[in-house]
Amino acid sequence: MSSSVLGSSTSMADNIYHVEICRDPHSTARNEEILAHVDIFFRGRVLTTRDLHITEFDDKFLQQHVSKIEVSDIKLSQQETICTADCIFRYHIYQLHEDGPGTEELDDEDLAAANHWILPSREFHGLWESLVFDEDIKTKLLSYASTTLLFTDKQVDSNIISWNKVVLLHGPPGTGKTSLCKALAQKLCIRLSGRFTYGQLVEINSHSLFSKWFSESGKLVMKMFQKIQELIDEPQALVCVLIDEVESLTAARKSAMSGSEPSDAIRVVNAVLTQIDQIK
Repeated sequence: MSSSVLGSSTSMADNIYHVEICRDPHSTARNEEILAHVDIFFRGRVLTTRDLHITEFDDKFLQQHVSKIEVSDIKLSQQETICTADCIFRYHIYQLHEDGPGTEELDDEDLAAANHWILPSREFHGLWESLVFDEDIKTKLLSYASTTLLFTDKQVDSNIISWNKVVLLHGPPGTGKTSLCKALAQKLCIRLSGRFTYGQLVEINSHSLFSKWFSESGKLVMKMFQKIQELIDEPQALVCVLIDEVESLTAARKSAMSGSEPSDAIRVVNAVLTQIDQIK
């Protein structure tokens, strides 16, 4: 559940802060009750660096029902403070799922087509904060992804405003692209908790499309994306699809067109690209 409370400001965009509230896994309290106590906790408070990540509370209700409160994406020096009277807080309440990843399998051959997480997941908790980049990539990605989902909800005509829901991250190996995608999916699920009941992350490894599905690869790719479409058809679920090492698709397509790879390889690539185009 999300809501905006506390204060007013002449520079609203600069004074909106996102407060992410992680419920205790055993909590049965209503979101409205938790919001009321968090509101009291913040009202009239001066925030310092210690107040951006809060795990201990004087309020017994918060002790029982909240694991952590985080004022997200704020950087303060030791001397800086924020007066909450000048701020608008957007509260986002969520509860972590403890289960690890499951696997999506196709046909009767027990082929692991993809890994599948229910979000927000305990496995990705804190991942967003641990990633540091030279540029403000995280904020830009989060803003872009949130805007595309807003456009979808508002049924914005993509012929008038050009946009799609596909994001391509590129860079040298080991620079955190896959981790950033997983962290972004988790963050979106938390920030949009008022719109979606839960999230799902489906991770597809491009290499498995060729090594395991070679003989009937095109058909199996279609079946995999049909399963993804079934997830997407649930209106209360935010579904993120991560295709890792997607550059292998481009390499296979070039090899197939040059004659150094069998024609089945290019059918795999074309099937995947067609399905991605439909999802966007």
